[in-house]
Amino acid sequence: MSKQDSKNSQKTGNALFPVFIKLNQVQLLLVGGGNIGLEKLSAILRNSPDANVTIVAPFISDYIKELIKDNLRIQLFERIFEDSDLEQKDIVVCATDDKALHYHIYELAKLKHILINVADTPELCDFYLGSIVQKGDLKIAISTNGKSPTVAKRIKEVLNDIIPVEVDEMLTNIEKIRNSIHGDFDEKVKHLNELTKVLVSKQTIMDNSKVNTKKWQTIVLYCLLAFVVIMISHGLLSMIHFGSVLEEIKNGITAIDLNTFLLMLLTGFIAQMIDGSMGLGYGTISTTFLLAMGVPPAIVSSRVHSARVFSSGVSGYSHNRYGNINKKLFRTIVWPGVIGAIIGAGLAVFAQHSNLSWVRIPLAIYTTYLGYYIIRKAFNKRQLDSKVKRAGWLAAIGGFMDAFAGGGWGALVTSTLISKRKSPRYVVGSVCLAEFFVVFASAITFFILLKHLPILEVLGLILGGVIAGPIAAKLVGKIPIKTMYILVGLVVVLTSIYTLYKVTIKYY
Repeated sequence: MSKQDSKNSQKTGNALFPVFIKLNQVQLLLVGGGNIGLEKLSAILRNSPDANVTIVAPFISDYIKELIKDNLRIQLFERIFEDSDLEQKDIVVCATDDKALHYHIYELAKLKHILINVADTPELCDFYLGSIVQKGDLKIAISTNGKSPTVAKRIKEVLNDIIPVEVDEMLTNIEKIRNSIHGDFDEKVKHLNELTKVLVSKQTIMDNSKVNTKKWQTIVLYCLLAFVVIMISHGLLSMIHFGSVLEEIKNGITAIDLNTFLLMLLTGFIAQMIDGSMGLGYGTISTTFLLAMGVPPAIVSSRVHSARVFSSGVSGYSHNRYGNINKKLFRTIVWPGVIGAIIGAGLAVFAQHSNLSWVRIPLAIYTTYLGYYIIRKAFNKRQLDSKVKRAGWLAAIGGFMDAFAGGGWGALVTSTLISKRKSPRYVVGSVCLAEFFVVFASAITFFILLKHLPILEVLGLILGGVIAGPIAAKLVGKIPIKTMYILVGLVVVLTSIYTLYKVTIKYY
């Protein structure tokens, strides 16, 4: 791009002309066999598997050799670049760290009227390799005019999550309709107009597919307010029954041990930071802490859920505010999760004198494998998102285990959804918002059956979680996807192994 082109671009915005090239009908030269070359080649083959590519480099990595194994359309020359390599080439991509070589190839390409792309050097590029969103036959290229590839990648992630896989089926159906319509071009356009105008007339349906942030924020606030009113009312009535209200408040405050309170505050903060940014871990961390404090296992779950009502409420509210919610996913998991939590809380109360530790063994084994699977996926090239099947049953089991065994909602639901290559940001946000309603349902169930929820005893957990909630929700949109996969995978593996260790050592 010349200086004049750059000035014109600044005046008119992005003046690049978007095109889609049939790389199986042209000859492309790739100069470079290292990591940059691998990145460029991966992008080329991901979008054009039948591309004709010649690769020239003094060293060609084993990753590239493995990628092109058995691909007869790709030629390798493991040697330095020669001017003759540009003969009969239509496009050249430079992907080395040798700037002098890049400039030399650029000048040769200009003389031969060959289009060129030079990695990380916009001024030597005739075209850019943009971020690509693909759902079957639908392909969208994103360009920032060479200013910020990172922004292009972020927009790609958003579009990848918003556009459903089923759009490819829709395109196939539209093509069949178009082929079945007879007449000239104007007649076909008229018929297609009639068939598709219903999409415009039912704009309210499209609007409903967007996340109504105010609606869910209001619901969360009202639920939190209702829970607070229930707790305060119950506490006041209890204190009136036993004597002076002021005296009971004083006794409650003086009964709080400062060291225990600060430890719980720190635990609540750490647990919610992990849970709010990665979608799992609050139950595991809080339950482990309470057990270490000597709290009987039978009432650990009720205490953890008492604290989580507040922390998950703030977290869900914040995720919704920052736009981290996939409404379709949220609706799919929230109600099954609530039903599972109510059943799990009920069974936990009625079986509180039994030994329930064994149920965590299969859960820990399963989540350990999921953690490994997620980490492995972080280093694999991204494939077309697979549709999550039976997400409702997954949420129901997660809600049940969370209430019954003191944890498991995030470990099961978040881990499984992310292992399906769903966007971590929207999985974490949607699971955290649904978690509030799941925890709220189980906490109310515990309250009804136990007639008591020890808010003062877990006040530190509550405050720590409330402080961490907004911070974690904002953080989840900032962490790169690959890093998210690795961190989530590590947390899943470590917490699962620790849980498995604690349960098995108890038996043996």
